[in-house]
Amino acid sequence: MYPLHLKPKTVVAIVLVVAFIVISIFLFRNDEELEDKILDEILTEEAVVAPKSETIGTSVEGRAINAYTYGAADENGKHIIFVGGMHGGYEWNTVSLGYAFLDYLDTNPEFVPDNTEVTIIASINPDGLQKVVGKEGRFVPVDIASTVDQSIGRFNANGVDLNRNFDCKWKPESTWRNKVVSAGTKAFSEPEALALKNFVSEAAPDAVIFWHSQGNSVFASECLNGILPETLSIMNAYATASGYTAVPKFDAYEITGDAEGWLASIGIPALTVELSTHETVEFEKNLAGVKAVLSYYSK
Repeated sequence: MYPLHLKPKTVVAIVLVVAFIVISIFLFRNDEELEDKILDEILTEEAVVAPKSETIGTSVEGRAINAYTYGAADENGKHIIFVGGMHGGYEWNTVSLGYAFLDYLDTNPEFVPDNTEVTIIASINPDGLQKVVGKEGRFVPVDIASTVDQSIGRFNANGVDLNRNFDCKWKPESTWRNKVVSAGTKAFSEPEALALKNFVSEAAPDAVIFWHSQGNSVFASECLNGILPETLSIMNAYATASGYTAVPKFDAYEITGDAEGWLASIGIPALTVELSTHETVEFEKNLAGVKAVLSYYSK
């Protein structure tokens, strides 16, 4: 057998081909490893960011009332609940604010302090919201017809003012400004109010904050036993950080059966945060207020 004689250029070409094959195999293997690593990181990130989602009840017309909880807390941790849309389409901007917080917490999970849970219920009165928005799910301001009387969206599908249907000095008729409004047939007669009651009873939160409009203030809550001291502390924290006016007592007219008063009656601090208009979301102001309350409880 004669020895194989190859030209130098041929040898170089063979070496380059072999090297290419070896490098390709190495890169392919590492690409798979890299893809697996990236996928693991994505799944891990999603596991951290994704909130706990649950339907806590349904409205009169069968629309879901959803709660989204971020963070984690043990038995010594804190749990704060934020609720929008109590007065449905009449205060649709508070629902928009709730959605804005959902989006913010999805991308900024570190906003929730350690050993703390934050629950957002963006729309507690979806039937009232639908009366004004005219569509299911998320919406934008242009969805709202300018000719619609938004006050009709204040009530649920039974015509009840939900913020008069809770068990604090409840009466079958209550007031809204100079109007008489229905408070239901009894406290918690409405499925929306009952859903919130049941959720609060199970979650046992440290505080509950409601977004309303358009009072440009933060109101403390009270029932028969007066204002809880802790309520005044978180009222001042939210008001100072947000720039809204702190108001310890609402006395413009008598209110009975309000959710905040019921919470006060069972020992849970509650606030009414009134945005300054019915159209603006004022996210940055409320972000500062929420942060101040979470900081208060994380100390």
